[in-house]
Amino acid sequence: MPESLLAVLDALPYLLEGSFITLVVVLGAMGFGFCLAVPLAVAQVYGPRWLRPLVALYVWFFRGIPLLVFLFLFYFGLCTALDINLSAFTVAVVVLGLISAAYQSQIFRGAIMSLPEGQLKAARALGMSDAKAILFIILPQALRLSIPGWSNEYSIILKDSAVTYALGVAEIMARTHFVATRTYQHMPLYAAAGAIFLVLTWLGIRGLRYLEEKVRIPGYSHHEF
Repeated sequence: MPESLLAVLDALPYLLEGSFITLVVVLGAMGFGFCLAVPLAVAQVYGPRWLRPLVALYVWFFRGIPLLVFLFLFYFGLCTALDINLSAFTVAVVVLGLISAAYQSQIFRGAIMSLPEGQLKAARALGMSDAKAILFIILPQALRLSIPGWSNEYSIILKDSAVTYALGVAEIMARTHFVATRTYQHMPLYAAAGAIFLVLTWLGIRGLRYLEEKVRIPGYSHHEF
């Protein structure tokens, strides 16, 4: 058996353990980003005039600075300056989540604005408050329409998670680099890491497409046109 293939087979269980950590980082960041993005999107569409520029500033700030800069700024800068003891894993989830919230908020904002304006007016005519109308009428539709864009965000965060190895997070790339520097089988090991990322991307997108089919709204899905 070729030495390169043997190195990959020996390292595969170790790399797969890293894929689990990668998935936890990705799902944690997406979940954290989702919790921030929904109120940000609602504020940008329905919020008071003074709040909308603040949301736009947040989006501009977290979309305009590279991920690696944010990771170093939070881990080596803010945490040290404020004497906060956070693990590299936690910082990775928080930073990816903050950046993802900026992107997800624009996905949700676009979905909200694609809905007919008359729905909110009809809810008001029925005696519903704006908060209830947004919560029970607007958001359930908008979130369904956002799933295709959300699946794209999943693949972006998955690829960005590879940068977190710079902090020492034991995800796929960190483990691949660790093995490659000891076996000198760089090409086959990094190719195996790329294959793992491809599989994780495919599985995530397939899962989200299945979810899209389950919850799609007739008349608003692209399948209907």
